[in-house]
Amino acid sequence: MESRLNELGLTLPSPKAPVANYLGTKRSGDLLFVSGKVSALRGEVGSEIDAAQAKLAARDTMLDLLAIIKQDLGNLDRIVAVERLQGFVRSAPAFTAQPEVIDGASDLLVQLLGPAGRHARTATGVNQLPFGAAVQLDMILQVIEPSE
Repeated sequence: MESRLNELGLTLPSPKAPVANYLGTKRSGDLLFVSGKVSALRGEVGSEIDAAQAKLAARDTMLDLLAIIKQDLGNLDRIVAVERLQGFVRSAPAFTAQPEVIDGASDLLVQLLGPAGRHARTATGVNQLPFGAAVQLDMILQVIEPSE
């Protein structure tokens, strides 16, 4: 997957530690539950920020999540499939394009993993997110053990 990131001209940022009392990821069997991560972009989508800026923020937030996953798994090639993506968009009252915003993350997963990157998803508008962020994402992955 990292070679595919390079082909797309993208790099993973340094992983950031959780800001409170929780784990970045938690494994149960072959499922990896990835905690929520907020975007660096701050503001309300539909009033202070447009949908295109928020979509890019969703993609960048997915890169942040992938950095945490790589740190915890050691290798992104252990990802078999993306099962579920949950996205929250800090939305102005009249803003209704949350699915378009979260496509920034979904599109990246499909570009990186092909059909295995397609997933079940929610895209929800909310009044506020931690630290005033524009976007928050969390996800569930299917993973395999490292190859010997």
